[in-house]
Amino acid sequence: MRPDPAAEEGVAVRTLCIDVGGTGLKALIIDERGRAQGPRVRVATPRPATPEAVLEALCALISPLGKYERISMGFPGVVTGGITRSAPNLDGDWANFHLAEKVSASTGKPVRLLNDAGVQGLGVIEGKGVELVLTLGTGMGCALFVDGRYVPNLELAHHPFKGHQTYEEYVSAKAREKLGNKKWNKHVARVIAQVIPVFNPDRIYLGGGNSKHLRIALPPRVKVTPNEAGLLGGLALWKD
Repeated sequence: MRPDPAAEEGVAVRTLCIDVGGTGLKALIIDERGRAQGPRVRVATPRPATPEAVLEALCALISPLGKYERISMGFPGVVTGGITRSAPNLDGDWANFHLAEKVSASTGKPVRLLNDAGVQGLGVIEGKGVELVLTLGTGMGCALFVDGRYVPNLELAHHPFKGHQTYEEYVSAKAREKLGNKKWNKHVARVIAQVIPVFNPDRIYLGGGNSKHLRIALPPRVKVTPNEAGLLGGLALWKD
C-alpha cells in the first residue's frame, strides 16, 4: 500500500474524492479543511457498467482536474480490503475486483475505498451513539455507525421487506418512476418506520440523489443530508 502523504509533516494534502454510483460517477478535489479545490464534476455511469468501462470513464473524468495527493472512493456494494465483493446496480464482473489497487496503479496515488453509504456517513455523523445512514439513489444504501465506528458489510437493501420485494426494490429509483413521487414518499416513510425499532438509532441520516424528492414529515432525529456528503466524507476516510 502506498504511504499516506499526510504523514509527512508540513505537506499540504489534497484529496480526490470519487463517488461511483449506479447512475453517475462524481469527483471533487478538496483540501485538508474539506474546501472544494475546483468544480464538482459528473458523468453518467456507462452501460454496461463493467469494471473496464467504469475505470475508463473515471480516467476521463478526473484527468482534467488539478493536483491531488491521495484518493478516497465510495462504491455501491460490499467492499473489504480495497476489493469490491458485490455491485448489484453495476455488473457481475465487480465481484472480487481489486478496485483500490487498480486505481492506485493508474494514478500513482494511495487509495482508500469504502461502501458509498459508509463514505456519506463519515461526512455527516456526530460520532456518538448509534447512527444510521440510508441513501436513496439508483437503489438503497445503508451504513451503520456505533460511536463513530463504521460497521462494515451491512446490506439491508437486499433483505426482504414487503411481500416479495426487498427494501431496495421498494424505494429504488425505478420504484419512484413507476409509482410516482407521492406514493414513493409513502414507501420511504414505511421503511423509516420499520428500521427505527430494528436498529433503535439515535439519529438517521437520509442521503442520495433521490432524497431531494422527499416531501414527508420526518420523525424526530431523522434528517436529510446534503448530497455532497458522499464526496466530502472522503476526507474523513483518511482519518485513522
